[in-house]
Amino acid sequence: MTELEVLAPAGDEERFYAALSYGADAIYLGRKEFGMRASPMNFDLPQLVKAVEAAHAKGKKVYLTCNTLPRNDEIPRFEQFVREAQEAKVDALIVADIGLLMMIKRYAPDMEIHISTQTGIVNYATARELYNMGAKRVVLARELTLEEIAGIRAKTSPDLDIEVFVHGAMCVSFSGRCLLSQYLVQRDPNRGECAQPCRWGYHLMEEKRPGEFFPIFEDEKGTYILNSKDMCMIDHIDKLAQAGVKSLKIEGRAKSAYYVTVVTNAYRMAVDEYYKSPDNFKLPEWIRDEVFKVSHRKYCNGFFFGKPDESQYYENSGYIRNYDVVAVVEKCEDGRVYCTQRNRFFAGDTVELLAPSQKPVTLTLDTLLDENGESITTANHAMMPFSFPCDLQFPAGTVIRKETK
Repeated sequence: MTELEVLAPAGDEERFYAALSYGADAIYLGRKEFGMRASPMNFDLPQLVKAVEAAHAKGKKVYLTCNTLPRNDEIPRFEQFVREAQEAKVDALIVADIGLLMMIKRYAPDMEIHISTQTGIVNYATARELYNMGAKRVVLARELTLEEIAGIRAKTSPDLDIEVFVHGAMCVSFSGRCLLSQYLVQRDPNRGECAQPCRWGYHLMEEKRPGEFFPIFEDEKGTYILNSKDMCMIDHIDKLAQAGVKSLKIEGRAKSAYYVTVVTNAYRMAVDEYYKSPDNFKLPEWIRDEVFKVSHRKYCNGFFFGKPDESQYYENSGYIRNYDVVAVVEKCEDGRVYCTQRNRFFAGDTVELLAPSQKPVTLTLDTLLDENGESITTANHAMMPFSFPCDLQFPAGTVIRKETK
């Protein structure tokens, strides 16, 4: 049985340690250049070295993105990028450009290479040739069905890993190859700068009536005709494994640390449930519920089961958000849970405490104490220390969240 890998995103150090604590087998991240997410903080070299050391100390891996399509003036800087990645001991580089692939082979011949979804791999012939060129892994195009993935698996070397996106935002363009943002606002999607104009609402303006807008109706559902739903495959871990997938990739390097925490944890628990009974996998409802407790668009299964009938969301481009993080546990001692506040909440509020690989615990916090042990009615100052009495034990880093009304 292929050992499934839960691959989590990290846009900065906070998100990296969230993924590491909540069950990721591997974490993918980017530096300030050559990565397909320009908006997050990303990692400088000292941060990268520190992250790799932390991951390796726990037996986990770090994959570094260099999957943009660089222009001529960037190529001379790529050699240093590769050599620094090698010195930092990253476990693999994720690349989309064939020229960069060959440069990696030249400058770091022992470096593991993963081929990005930006390459648009949809058949076994391409996967085979990339393997022959030195790739250890291919990240397949999002537009493939499980049957097509199984076909690629059957006709490629068993030493070639197959990775697919299983959760998160989807792009309306094929494998993320889009020019819309470049055209409208001069932000190049193929260099990590996408402004996501596919999420915007559009109207029609007639040439002789400037300033007079008319709605565009694809049908009665409205005008957000380019806005994709989010992907969610947490119910189908068994089918992904049966198709020969090795790595389950979670989208979200620009998402919050809370998102990374909850979604990584959910897929970690789902994979663990799968291994308990691979032939009779049924996801517990409470694990499925977790992916609905982060900010998300409506979910669908992408293309895994064929061309989706309802992959677009026409109503608006906003997110569904039902929970807020209110605090993080620092320690448990002498019958009290010591925390740091993240968002305002009140004595008497009912909250959930989410620890790694555990079912959330629901508590009503009737008593809140400030750092001096004095009773307070609200935790309303950013990052304020507080505590509450509780006989249960929670590990440091446990997330405390509250349902929004």
